[in-house]
Amino acid sequence: MILLVMTMMAAEPSAEALKLGREIAESGTLASLLPMMKADETAKLIKDHPELSAAEQAQLRKTSDRVFAAGADKLFAATARAYAEKLSLDDLRTAAAYYRSPAAKRMQAALPSVIGASMAAMGGMDFKKDLSAAYCKETGKLCAAAQ
Repeated sequence: MILLVMTMMAAEPSAEALKLGREIAESGTLASLLPMMKADETAKLIKDHPELSAAEQAQLRKTSDRVFAAGADKLFAATARAYAEKLSLDDLRTAAAYYRSPAAKRMQAALPSVIGASMAAMGGMDFKKDLSAAYCKETGKLCAAAQ
């Protein structure tokens, strides 16, 4: 009961902590990958609907931009709050300073192509199938799922 009360009374993160958390969220790995995910999902939706005219496809892309911006804003706000609640102000300042560095900016810019190259080199990864195969080998169970 005491733990519940203490949790409910936890201090609200400071404005500085929230600002630094937002900066980190907007500079992190997810921020680098989201535009790639948006482009991929939008392209798939257009491909799945060949009945859309060129003008409708253009409108869908504009809608995609708007929906993406709103979703990204919510995600970054939630991530900022989580960082602000989980990290000290000193840690937030240090992490934000790192993300401002030229090396971090180059790493973040390279991240989508690095992940793409890694996935291509792996030839696709099916964790569920790999897990089922390993479990089948160990226990003789879930073998059908490993096929």
